[in-house]
Amino acid sequence: MDSSAAALPAFEAAARHLNFSRAADELNLTHGAISRALKHLEEQLGVQLFERATRSVRLTPVGEPYARAVREMLDQLTVATLAATSRHSNTSLNVSTSDGFAGKWLVPRLYRFHRAHADIDVRVSTSGKLTNFLGDGIDIAIRYGGGHYPGLTSEFLTGEEVFPVCSPRLLEGPLPLRTPEDLKHHTLIRDGYRIDWAAWLASAGVEGIDPNSGLTFDSATFAVESAVQGEGVVLGRTMLVSADLATGRLVRPFDHALKAVSSFYVVYPPEAIRQRKVKAFRDWLFAEVG
Repeated sequence: MDSSAAALPAFEAAARHLNFSRAADELNLTHGAISRALKHLEEQLGVQLFERATRSVRLTPVGEPYARAVREMLDQLTVATLAATSRHSNTSLNVSTSDGFAGKWLVPRLYRFHRAHADIDVRVSTSGKLTNFLGDGIDIAIRYGGGHYPGLTSEFLTGEEVFPVCSPRLLEGPLPLRTPEDLKHHTLIRDGYRIDWAAWLASAGVEGIDPNSGLTFDSATFAVESAVQGEGVVLGRTMLVSADLATGRLVRPFDHALKAVSSFYVVYPPEAIRQRKVKAFRDWLFAEVG
């Protein structure tokens, strides 16, 4: 960062967080790089923008209005950049989400969005990492977490419950699945989700079952599909098993459920909602969830 203009993103992030380390994390820079950029900016402007203490920083009376102006300017620049970039055309919408949400919820419903918006081509990118909207060419994301995404609009889409699901075939046969204790006769399937079999079994008061036995998949989609094929019982999440439950490919053998610690959020840069394609997709998501 060798000019005051180049230092503006660092200043905006530091002013928003009031924390140089968090600003550095957001911009993938070091704490030292942020500090040097801000010092250089103050020298270029000839004013002090931050009051620095041992454990905190705050904006000066000059820094506060300057931060608002810089934030507005950067927003306008992002909008202009999106408009000028062909991959952000009005007819191509790039969506980022997890493979589980895409495979088990989004993709089976996308035909309804295409039916209502035939002129918008949706491209789905599946990734578990946080999205760099401008750098990755993403317009809007559906993320599973706590909803705290600095600098972005984050709207609660839906919460979830976690509960065992299995093929209807496991309710029959010589060892039918009728009570939680019957799980000892069946294979446990997991996908690495933070609420695991140990937590569910403990909450259901079940003992004598090894929660780490069975099958493990990196992909939630594969874990659910394994249960559909009758290979065992998986801890299903509401959004990822709703379609299979509705068609009868999966059933809930027990009523006991745990509330998920995370939820689904619709995430996008604040200025992106001005684009027709982003607003159309955002509104469609909420209509589908109902």
